Amino acid sequence: MTAEETLKLISKQWCNLEDLMKLGEIGRNNALKIKKEIRNNLIEKGYKLPNHHIPMNEVIKYLNIDINYLESRIKKGV
Repeated sequence: MTAEETLKLISKQWCNLEDLMKLGEIGRNNALKIKKEIRNNLIEKGYKLPNHHIPMNEVIKYLNIDINYLESRIKKGV
């Protein structure tokens, strides 16, 4: 996945399972585990979430995606 594709994907407000699989370059089972972990952490904090989605900003934090780095790669044309 290119930097531009990644930035386009993370620009969404909500992340579904397929998005998580693409971003983490992981399979379905690992994506389900990560999604469940993020979802449970947010529910414990009192958040209410729609079914089958988690906030993209939480996915970015969990996967430690460096947005500034991705943007710099696009500016350099890499």
